[in-house]
Amino acid sequence: MRIAVAVDGSENAWRAAKHAIMLAEYLPKAQLEVIYVQDHNKAKNERLLSQSPESLAFEREQKLHPIVALARDSAVKAQIVMLKGNPSQEIIKYVNDKKIDKLIIGSRGLNTFQEMVLGSVSHKVMKHVNCPVTVVK
Repeated sequence: MRIAVAVDGSENAWRAAKHAIMLAEYLPKAQLEVIYVQDHNKAKNERLLSQSPESLAFEREQKLHPIVALARDSAVKAQIVMLKGNPSQEIIKYVNDKKIDKLIIGSRGLNTFQEMVLGSVSHKVMKHVNCPVTVVK
């Protein structure tokens, strides 16, 4: 079984990752894929705020390190998948193309405006992927 979790560094994404790891622990043959999408719109702002491309890459890796460490501590093999583009479109394309069996995603990401309702990324992804989706709050 292929399980994917989409993360962006938010608290909801962290809870989604913990849920995905827990699920993978109970399914011995499960493969966990941690999807991180480098959003072009955010990347411009991040680039302006960071001092170098290396520090930007380091900052992105820091968002994934706790998830990888938790998976390792739980004896779950986790593969990191880095994508570039619009988060909802890239997640949908990856999940459908790679025939992921289960997707786990946080209910809201880092965008404060989207915190009023179900996040636009999670909402779009839920509607367009071809597999069951668990939205973690």
